[in-house]
Amino acid sequence: MTTRPAPRPRTGRVAYQGEPGANSHLACEQMAEHLEPMACQTFEDAIGAVQDGAADLAVIPIDNSSAGRVADVHHLLPGSGLWLAGEHFLPIHFHLMALPGTTIADVRSVRSHAHAFGQCRTIIREHGWRGVVADDTAGAAREVAEGDDRTVGALSPLLAAELYGLEVLASDVEDEHHNTTRFVALSPEPVEVTRQEGTPYVTSFVFRVRNIPSALYKALGGFATNGVNMTKLESYQIGGVFAATQFYADVEGHPDDTGLGYALEELSFFTDELRMLGTYPASPWRSQLGAADPTDRPRPHAP
Repeated sequence: MTTRPAPRPRTGRVAYQGEPGANSHLACEQMAEHLEPMACQTFEDAIGAVQDGAADLAVIPIDNSSAGRVADVHHLLPGSGLWLAGEHFLPIHFHLMALPGTTIADVRSVRSHAHAFGQCRTIIREHGWRGVVADDTAGAAREVAEGDDRTVGALSPLLAAELYGLEVLASDVEDEHHNTTRFVALSPEPVEVTRQEGTPYVTSFVFRVRNIPSALYKALGGFATNGVNMTKLESYQIGGVFAATQFYADVEGHPDDTGLGYALEELSFFTDELRMLGTYPASPWRSQLGAADPTDRPRPHAP
């Protein structure tokens, strides 16, 4: 008789990369409000917290509508042994903040995460500010609050200004006001999602095609012939070998759908490796891609 391993004890915590007040902190509160946010210094630390049992979930940004994919995350996911358990789209708004009594004319440099600079180029260029890279957007706000320099500001989320006692000098300074980051929840075990008629799903996986002519074309052909919409496909090198390319993909549908089932079977014929990362309900935001701001839409919850 086969026995199942005992379930892990619940910790009541959700891990994220960054400091209190970061966008990832806010994503945790919206995506897993029943869990206590747990700040971690790096993405590896957040993933490690779930692997080690210190947290029940990790909420990690995977890509941004303005700045593209978040570096390192696609490399970390396949080898983490964790499973995608949900997704959430968070509108990203940056605010210029500084010590109380500071004016915009006083500011000579701004601190923030490198990704934030790529999303706030216009205001930085208009004022000729020098950008100082911080580990985290909220950490940048904390550093400004701990200093005594009124020439330094921070480009950070509004929650950081509230936490660290800073004054907001300008609001919503991002270049694109539809600026949005997609977050995923990572679970230590696969989450069984029973297919329900009428519910949209997303299935995520990574694969490595065989090193033969037209392998990628043949591998992806099954999705086209079976009517499966692929919403994301990204490649990156692994192991320092240019011939070893791994692909990350998101597709619409559940593996129990006839079309997706056939497409995944056909994909396996042309791959050296195929690893499923998870199937989860699609965020309501996906059905309203043309809307200006998804802030007021229903918030999905990770299990």
